[in-house]
Amino acid sequence: MNQRVLSGSDLAERARRAIPGGVNSGQRSIPGLTDLVITEADGARFRDADGREYVDYHAAFGPPLLGHNDPDVSAAVAEAGRTVDLCGVGVTTAEVELAEALVELVPSVEKVLLTSTGSEATFHALRVARAATGRRLVVKFQGCYHGWHDAVSLNVISAPERVGARDPISAGILPEVLEATLVLRFNDAEGVRAAFAEYGRDIAAVIVEPVPHNVGCLLPEREFLRTLRDECTRAGSVLIFDEVISGFRHDLGGWQAISGITPDLTTMGKAIANGYPVGALGGRADLMELFSSRPGGSVFFAGTYNGHPAVVAAALATLRKIRTEPVHEHVFRLGDRIRTGLSEVFAGLGLPAVVTGYGSVFVAYFMTGPARTYDDLLRNDASMFVGYRRRLLGHGVFELPLNLKRSHVSYAHTETDVDRLLEAAAAAARAQLADGDVLADVADASTMGGVADRC
Repeated sequence: MNQRVLSGSDLAERARRAIPGGVNSGQRSIPGLTDLVITEADGARFRDADGREYVDYHAAFGPPLLGHNDPDVSAAVAEAGRTVDLCGVGVTTAEVELAEALVELVPSVEKVLLTSTGSEATFHALRVARAATGRRLVVKFQGCYHGWHDAVSLNVISAPERVGARDPISAGILPEVLEATLVLRFNDAEGVRAAFAEYGRDIAAVIVEPVPHNVGCLLPEREFLRTLRDECTRAGSVLIFDEVISGFRHDLGGWQAISGITPDLTTMGKAIANGYPVGALGGRADLMELFSSRPGGSVFFAGTYNGHPAVVAAALATLRKIRTEPVHEHVFRLGDRIRTGLSEVFAGLGLPAVVTGYGSVFVAYFMTGPARTYDDLLRNDASMFVGYRRRLLGHGVFELPLNLKRSHVSYAHTETDVDRLLEAAAAAARAQLADGDVLADVADASTMGGVADRC
């Protein structure tokens, strides 16, 4: 008897019966794409249960800088599985090598600890900052996302009427926790100086994505980052760069190496291990020595899977490839070509658009410029943004159809893939302009939705 081949809708329905919403992270269920079941991923592509293939520019929110299932990374993980396992005591040789590499590469990192996610890394960074300073307040910026924990679970993709007020992204957070977080405008140096003038003696830490990629790409002004450094130094506050996205994808030393602004602590993840679940927290030795990984340390730090051999092997293989092959040269060249090409496509259609990004990251906001702060992004035509990306799917090109989300180039993408994207972009934009209301109901459901992308 022939066994029936299950369709994506069959498998998705099974998932919904066993998993709330049918997915294991808040932004994996997309309005209009609720039956998407992925069965295979390789290089710059993935395939679904219904046989459709997509050139993947979403890239799981950014980790696979080398592309899906990079053969060198996969081989390193397989070798680790043959030689060592998670033992939960002591340290492995590979953990030592990875820690030494991170200390060597990232300017702020004198010592480093591994976690399993970026959210864990930012959680520990804020905890140790409060322990070191004895202070209460944390400063974050509108549009920046630093994980799922309570202190920073607010003011990411906020509706216009919620900008300027505390805007939690989840129920169940104690009000007094939110009240200990100050939310400022990104790229507003004067606002930072004013906050420190009023609250500086009680500010434990400032945490910032040096490039707020969770709302696409807002490029930082040097005066802004310099002001953060100066005010934290003057007040004795801890400056934390959240480089979970920008680290290694933009430069082996992170944005701090590009900008020349060195924070006290740095959180990392995503591109370190090309898709394997890893995070890291590193920085000044005096701060890192406060953790209980050092006997006598007062700040508790633990995690059963921290430094898992498979993850560490993936990270070492990824960093080795980035250091020895023209990874950044390749993805930067394709990224530049995409940004230039998309700008020409939209200009040719008379479609207002700001195409921006850095290196391998690109995003097209459908609005007139500038794009300096989150307030600017409120002008983005969310229906056009989401509708355009949904139409790309029909051309076999996948950019996440959620408002303000960035796209990524990997080492596995080719010039031909870029050609395909630009051709699809022209067709999708033209069709959306001609019939923009068709997808408005889906777009409206996707405009200011959830924000968590630290899988």
